[in-house]
Amino acid sequence: MSGMQEQFEIKFRLPDGTDIGPKQYPAASTVATLKENIIAQWPKDKENGPRTVNDIKLINAGKILENNRTLSECKSPICDFSGMTTMHVVVRAPTQDKQSDKRAAKKTKDFRCGCAIM
Repeated sequence: MSGMQEQFEIKFRLPDGTDIGPKQYPAASTVATLKENIIAQWPKDKENGPRTVNDIKLINAGKILENNRTLSECKSPICDFSGMTTMHVVVRAPTQDKQSDKRAAKKTKDFRCGCAIM
């Protein structure tokens, strides 16, 4: 008869030391849902913010959390989500587009050194 779903209070620590949250999340929330929430709440004044869920890694109790897992599946004896939990956010550095990668690779091929030892 438990009509109340378990809730976890989580805040997210950004790479510069600032926080997003805390906010309550249901135990059935997936890690991908948390990441979407982080993207939506990302401070607009910060450079190099994440664009997609795959640009973010969430770390809790030394473990990188997988996108398809729920919060209840992420619980462990080390991390039981009692009280407020702080998760660390790691953002992947923005990558160049594939066209500029190809141009950069081609440029390095164009400038070859030909040395001869006599």
